[in-house]
Amino acid sequence: MTPPRKGARWAMAVDTRTCVGCAACVIACKTENDLPEGYARNWIWTGTAGTYPDLTMEVRSERCNQCEDAPCVAACPTGASHYGPGGIVLVDRNKCTGCKACIAACPYGARFVDPRSHAVDKCTFCAHRIEQGIEVTACQEVCPTRSIHFGDLNDPDSEIVRLLARRESYTLLPEAGTRPRHYFVK
Repeated sequence: MTPPRKGARWAMAVDTRTCVGCAACVIACKTENDLPEGYARNWIWTGTAGTYPDLTMEVRSERCNQCEDAPCVAACPTGASHYGPGGIVLVDRNKCTGCKACIAACPYGARFVDPRSHAVDKCTFCAHRIEQGIEVTACQEVCPTRSIHFGDLNDPDSEIVRLLARRESYTLLPEAGTRPRHYFVK
């Protein structure tokens, strides 16, 4: 196994041209992270735009946006919400009191309280895998259309950097100023 990459800045991109909303990513995450029934760290969003008959539809896999300026981290009174290796926003369950300040601060609705631990939970970009030197998230690994891309923004040769350079992309709520590292590629 390869040791975790030093100096990484982890990010994810979802290709909205190829995502079909099958929810394999949702199920893989629930299984990988042993999430309680009725809870998920990621979800499928489907939207339409335009006026009939000129409509377009977009499907995308969403999760925590792993913000570089995360309001959830700033709002956490105990330091439970914090930046981990590679800038991944994590929650230390041992420090979390379940006060929900981070939930209120998150503009993306990406957090929930786990009813078993009473601590806040969210997507971690599979940080446990990265610690083992596995640079593939569970959701990416099972995506049948290969729509989920994960990698290091500080590595100019990484697939995600090349993808973001050659295709138009956007982030959710850029006006919030959170500088998310979850991109959607058109």
